[in-house]
Amino acid sequence: MSQYISNPEEAKELLPRYKLFYTAIGFTFFVFITRLWYLQIIEGSELRDFSEKNRFKQTKVVAPRGLILDREGRILVENRPGFEAILSPQYIEDIDEVAATLAPLLGTEKDKIIAKVEKSRRQNGPYAIVKVKENLNREEVFRLKRIRLDTPGLEIRETVLRSYPLRGNGAQLFGFVGEISKKQIPIYNQLYKGINFDQGDIIGKSGLEEVLEREIRGQDGQQLVQVDAHGRETTMQTPNIAGDRVRDIESTPGYTAVLTIDKDIQDAAYKSFSDDKRIGGVVAMRSDGEILAWVSTPTFDPNEFATVVSPQTWNEMINDPFKPLRNKVIQDYFPPGSTFKAFMAVASLQEKVITPTTIINCPGMIMFGRRAYHDSLKQGHGNITVYEAIEQSSNVFFYKMGIALGIDKMYNYISTFGIGQKSGIELQHESPGVMPNSAWKKQAMGEEWQPGENLTAAIGQGFVQATPIQMAVGYNAIATGGKVMRPFVVKKIVDADGKSVHETQSKVVRDLTQPQATGIQVDPQTFVVVRDALRRVVQGSRGTARRVHIPGADIAGKTGTSQVMGFAASDIYNLCEKRPIMQRHHGWFVAFAPAENPEIAVAALAEHSCHGASGAGPVVKEVMRAYFEKYHPDRIAEYLKKTRVVKIPAPAAENEDE
Repeated sequence: MSQYISNPEEAKELLPRYKLFYTAIGFTFFVFITRLWYLQIIEGSELRDFSEKNRFKQTKVVAPRGLILDREGRILVENRPGFEAILSPQYIEDIDEVAATLAPLLGTEKDKIIAKVEKSRRQNGPYAIVKVKENLNREEVFRLKRIRLDTPGLEIRETVLRSYPLRGNGAQLFGFVGEISKKQIPIYNQLYKGINFDQGDIIGKSGLEEVLEREIRGQDGQQLVQVDAHGRETTMQTPNIAGDRVRDIESTPGYTAVLTIDKDIQDAAYKSFSDDKRIGGVVAMRSDGEILAWVSTPTFDPNEFATVVSPQTWNEMINDPFKPLRNKVIQDYFPPGSTFKAFMAVASLQEKVITPTTIINCPGMIMFGRRAYHDSLKQGHGNITVYEAIEQSSNVFFYKMGIALGIDKMYNYISTFGIGQKSGIELQHESPGVMPNSAWKKQAMGEEWQPGENLTAAIGQGFVQATPIQMAVGYNAIATGGKVMRPFVVKKIVDADGKSVHETQSKVVRDLTQPQATGIQVDPQTFVVVRDALRRVVQGSRGTARRVHIPGADIAGKTGTSQVMGFAASDIYNLCEKRPIMQRHHGWFVAFAPAENPEIAVAALAEHSCHGASGAGPVVKEVMRAYFEKYHPDRIAEYLKKTRVVKIPAPAAENEDE
């Protein structure tokens, strides 16, 4: 027993160790208590917020984009409900297993799902959601809901899809939507103050969808969802103890955009292009600048962009030689050909180079320097005035006007009509085209302007380049006696209650009867003469656009040919239709009506159609017919009642240079 009795001396030696041990234990308890006090008292509220955020998941409720309506309130662009499959990578433990489960249910490949998730992780980080598939059908939604609780990170989200009921009709005007890119997020957040753009948001990518992003976007809301540790939605009915700190917020739909477009006129314009598979563009504008119709072909279906566009569809569009994604009304510019002669007539008359009764001899060809310049007719037009020169589209007449005026005087007049400058339409990416002068060539090419170039410019060839919207604005100025209008397509923006938020007013950019910055001023009587000459193009016995005549409409206009390449003198009169399509000329027709009191101007370009009368003329005719049948049905009926209608023969092929 004595061996178990402690030695007092030994106990004294161990006493310091006991004190150190007790001190360590006491300090440890002090640290724990202090930390507990700090977490509970000092950071209690903040940690509670973190806890609630882990328990509650805030899901963005996408606001419906505003509708786009025509001038009569008919739907041009709308929304429809849809579902999409979403993956949250941070909750996925085995992406191979999840992808293998989802692939057969969504009709896709396992590797494609994995590639999407990995690409998103690299580009957007581990917490950005990944849209596996959009626009799910009912069967796919049902299948996914059955496996949702057993698949961490999977979410089936209700969304709003953009819908374009007109499909390809007006696609370049209305534009399309798509997911915002990572690079665009900071740019858009800076550009659109007050709107918070996040990964996965849908934005306007082109056309009016892009231009009106702020107005029609709306305000996204948020929905509070209880989740488990894997981020999956739970069915617990526990009250929201987080209070107002985490709550549902309703989304606010975007404003509605009411356009100046008239769907009836728009449909007629589109049908005239699609029926004969024409390539090009047409724009119809009221005399006050309101756009009634806007078509660019070939076109595309913007509904395909509302979800993920297939690689095959995308490749077809970007490799199409006629560029369906381009808006030909404002982006593509071409030599205006003989439609340019109307502007030349204004300049020549105003500069007193000619008078309305001056007779000019116009043979089939003239020599300037060592080069031959040919007329539109091989035998020429003989002795004619400005009226016949425009009616029959004589080249030689306007060659001589070009020699007399020179390029700088041409520029001073014709640039004021809007040729060679942006029109001011709301849409982005508009091309200015080119109205050359001697200074332009020196700056652009480092070369002096050559006298022979006056002749090619005088008939709308060479360096002269114009878009359909510019030609419509320019001819509308002739029609209205010198008023250059700013075209516009957005009539007004209205809120959910129908109250106008913004309304666009007509604007006169320039009145050419007043002194201009280029030093010119046009006598109103000059416009009267040119209008009468343009009327003869359609109404006259030798007009190049007699086939465009509509009884009672009283159309005035001008045909034009835009040469895509030069030809030898022995080949210039050969039949255009027998050439390969890419060597065929483009056809223009620009017109306004009624000639005496104009209300509408229409410019059409038909690429590789060889002639203006047969290529672009039918397009303008159908647009004009739709306009008069809707707004002036009495004019046509009255004309047919009072007039003996005789079928007007089409011009001979040799005369149809335009």
